[in-house]
Amino acid sequence: MSTYPDAPGHRNVETSVAAANSLSPKLGRLQRMAEGAIRDAGEHGLTADELAARLNMDRWSIQPRTSELKRKGLIRDSGQRRPNSTGKLAIVWVAP
Repeated sequence: MSTYPDAPGHRNVETSVAAANSLSPKLGRLQRMAEGAIRDAGEHGLTADELAARLNMDRWSIQPRTSELKRKGLIRDSGQRRPNSTGKLAIVWVAP
């Protein structure tokens, strides 16, 4: 059985476990899509909101992929911050 970051994380709550289990078959594809978009953005990078918009996906589906990709060493925090949709500053992710 795979573990995080190769499998979706959850909080050991029934609904969270169910959500993670339903996402599991799509995880590799979503991670590849997210990594590719961040790589394509180059030095400019992408916030989670920008990544979701670029992939035409819901932020809540794609944002956790950034944590997984960071854990795998496939993306990194650029040190830059840009406002997200709520106006708060968000991490700008780049490929190493």
